[in-house]
Amino acid sequence: MKILIIEPFLTGSHAAWAKGYASHSRHTVEILSLSGAHWKWRMHGGAITLARKFVEEDRRPDLLLATDMLDVTTFLSLTRAHTSGIPVAVYFHENQITYPWSPKDRDKARERDRHYGFINYVSALTCDRVYFNSQYHMDSFLDELPEFLAHFPDHQEQSQVEHIREKSEVLPLGFDFSSFRPLTFVAANDGDQREDHRDTIRPPLILWNHRWEYDKNPEEFFEALQFLASCGYPFEVALLGESFDVIPEAFVEAEQELGERIVQYGYVEDRAEYTRWLRRSDLLPVTSNQDFFGSSVIEAVYCDCFPLLPKRLAFPELFPAEIHSSCFYTDFNDLVNRLQNAIGQIERMRKISFRPIAEQYDWQRVAPLYDEAFENVAARS
Repeated sequence: MKILIIEPFLTGSHAAWAKGYASHSRHTVEILSLSGAHWKWRMHGGAITLARKFVEEDRRPDLLLATDMLDVTTFLSLTRAHTSGIPVAVYFHENQITYPWSPKDRDKARERDRHYGFINYVSALTCDRVYFNSQYHMDSFLDELPEFLAHFPDHQEQSQVEHIREKSEVLPLGFDFSSFRPLTFVAANDGDQREDHRDTIRPPLILWNHRWEYDKNPEEFFEALQFLASCGYPFEVALLGESFDVIPEAFVEAEQELGERIVQYGYVEDRAEYTRWLRRSDLLPVTSNQDFFGSSVIEAVYCDCFPLLPKRLAFPELFPAEIHSSCFYTDFNDLVNRLQNAIGQIERMRKISFRPIAEQYDWQRVAPLYDEAFENVAARS
């Protein structure tokens, strides 16, 4: 079976997902893409360029697999002589209906933001099958659609929401953990073999490995660290993750206020170096206001970094209910208390591993789920 992934925004987690599935699928998976830049223009015009490339290259796939960045309706209209009869699915990494918009975005202020959500809506409506990376993502998108459509003056077609729901399902993200594999091991007291990668003489290392953007709520993260610092708690901070044109003020202020406690400040492009930082890190307090899955959390957990997570978004479904009490917090005060306790008993925290939870998202386990799902789409069509 030949599968063509159509991705107008091939960068970061989108690129890792597309390339990861292509290399682990039992099918022949190819990628038709544009570079990951100018995301709004990719949603507006990317389908036109990709349609031209599709026709020129005379591709003949058995399944078209778009992502949420593609205007599927425009792509299919421009390739109808070539794509007629080919089943089409769409995979939602995120969506522009429930994704929190930046308060500084001019499109939001001018009420032009609904157009991007409408592209997501009609793409889902057009496709034979709709996939989301988490149950939270699927539910939040479908539950918000009626209110989104209610903004339009008439012919809102609310019944189409149920049509989309009936053809929707969850396919979790897959991960290639090969670069994270442990190198050396020591025997733990309980008999398990664990990686010997942390300098236990140094203070606890607190990790940030998410994008440097407003939706990850860095203000609350640094507020918690600054409180700990004012109380004299020993810790260091590694600030990884990708930053873009404008660095949020919270990071600029934190660099000044936390000073020498910050042992890494900025994006680490080299995968091996990024892995070393994750292996060294002890605690991962997460303060996000948006996460449809949480790939940076899974990567850190695989490297035995202990997570402290808000009990919201997609995080609760990633971890079994029986450990929620140990790693989920309810509010800011609870987060600070848990950080204080973790720093106070850091040797015990360093012996806790949730790696098996992360391992269930290895592509070797997830790719067969994708393969079977896509085979079913092709068979039904």
